[in-house]
Amino acid sequence: NTIEFTGALHATVVKQVCLKNPSSKTLMYNAVLVGRDADDFSLPKGNTVTIAPKRQTSINVEFTSRFLRPGEAVLLLISKSVGGIGGATMTFSLKSEVKHIEPADILKCRSPCYEL
Repeated sequence: NTIEFTGALHATVVKQVCLKNPSSKTLMYNAVLVGRDADDFSLPKGNTVTIAPKRQTSINVEFTSRFLRPGEAVLLLISKSVGGIGGATMTFSLKSEVKHIEPADILKCRSPCYEL
């Protein structure tokens, strides 16, 4: 699965990933961000995800753009064994794109075009 983040340069974009637990046992995952631009992505609620039996939960993934070039990383959800029960490891591709640039400030200058 691919999650796309688009926004302005230096803006923070938040996406939610919905996780379901169809089993009758609690599942726990350790979330890890890896890849070239992993430092631009974050998990504000921490790296541990717990999903109660027959329930679903969502995790927020934040992206703050620092560069104009497209960014990419991978979100890995690695299962932790709870009472001998473990879930499947899940991966999500994270892609980013800067769509526009907001000026930080506007300066007006006067200068001669040339000097003799």
